[in-house]
Amino acid sequence: MVTSITSFGRSGLYDWMMQRVTALVLLAYTIFMIGYLLMNPELDYNQWKELFSGTVMRIFTLLAVLSMVAHAWIGMWSVSTDYIKATGARFLFQSACGLLAFIYVVWGIQILWGI
Repeated sequence: MVTSITSFGRSGLYDWMMQRVTALVLLAYTIFMIGYLLMNPELDYNQWKELFSGTVMRIFTLLAVLSMVAHAWIGMWSVSTDYIKATGARFLFQSACGLLAFIYVVWGIQILWGI
């Protein structure tokens, strides 16, 4: 039996709910970005820079990055616990996923806020 110690939440219901919430955030961000790109067909660097210089857009993008990481972690954890039966291999896979998730969050923060 697989324990939920590496699960994102405390229960399967919490993980399921987080998947749905993060999916909605990602959907909203995707719709916004597609709409912005369609409304600005002659988009140049200055417009792009101006869009991401606002605090609201930076927070929205950071929320999208965090949602992507949480969504991916829950999905990859579910897949790995279902299909990777060897404990050592599953641990290595989940560790690699966790490390990549951490790198993506730090990198996203660095890009957005210039830290």
